[in-house]
Amino acid sequence: MTQQVNLPHATAVVNGVRLHYVIAGSGDPLVFLHGWPQSWREWRHLIPELASRSTVIAPDMWGFGDSDKPASGYDKRTVARDIRELVHCLGFREIHLAGHDIGMRVAYEYAAAFPAEVRRPAVLEAGLPGLGLEAYQDTAKYPHLWHFGFFNAPGVAETLIAGREKQFLSHFIRHLAYDPYAVTGDDLDEYADRMSAPGALRASFEHYRAFPADALNNQENARSKLPLPVLGIGGDHSLGEHVGKFMEPLAGQVATAVVEGSGHWIPEEQPAQLARLLTGFFTQP
Repeated sequence: MTQQVNLPHATAVVNGVRLHYVIAGSGDPLVFLHGWPQSWREWRHLIPELASRSTVIAPDMWGFGDSDKPASGYDKRTVARDIRELVHCLGFREIHLAGHDIGMRVAYEYAAAFPAEVRRPAVLEAGLPGLGLEAYQDTAKYPHLWHFGFFNAPGVAETLIAGREKQFLSHFIRHLAYDPYAVTGDDLDEYADRMSAPGALRASFEHYRAFPADALNNQENARSKLPLPVLGIGGDHSLGEHVGKFMEPLAGQVATAVVEGSGHWIPEEQPAQLARLLTGFFTQP
């Protein structure tokens, strides 16, 4: 797949928050939710291909990219409700949904809260607070996942990173990648530029600082299994089969896929494999 970033951009105000998004294609809607420290751009390789059969909507979740960065409201239940409101504003209701990293957690909340409006969720490269993620926050066992504690320390991470956004993001992204240059220098420039905006670092970390609230909400959601087919996707050099295992207790029908030759950043490291997986999953009867 070739990089293509000349896509239609728009903004909408939902529940008092301005959300930036990219939209392309026609047909049944497919919503892409990105991870930290990214934006809609992480899906840039997939959007043109998936837009050949779907209306692809790729928002910057609030706190990221060109969307607003409010003072509070970063629990995934609130974020999911705003993404749903964006979908409704665009004239859609039932969607396919794919979420990576932070976006995975928002996707689970969306599907749990509004199962009649999600046809099939695909979740990538993350665990859920309150439902198993805590085991991976033990840096004695998983030293490469040190960032959970660092991002949670109020005021510390943004103070240390401010003015060094590109250096930090270059290290962070390449540290969790199998192909360290799949996220290009131009991509890093874009992500660092957005993270350099006033309030952006703090806002992005608030998604992590909301994990205690997310844990309570997730535990409440888990009392009922999702009545939807779910696809859990991990990179073979990252979470691998663990994403599907995270989801198995939470849905009645869970499939697991492992993407070869990929670390954490599957949409950018192996977009062709991911496009095939998503197309196959979303077009099943």
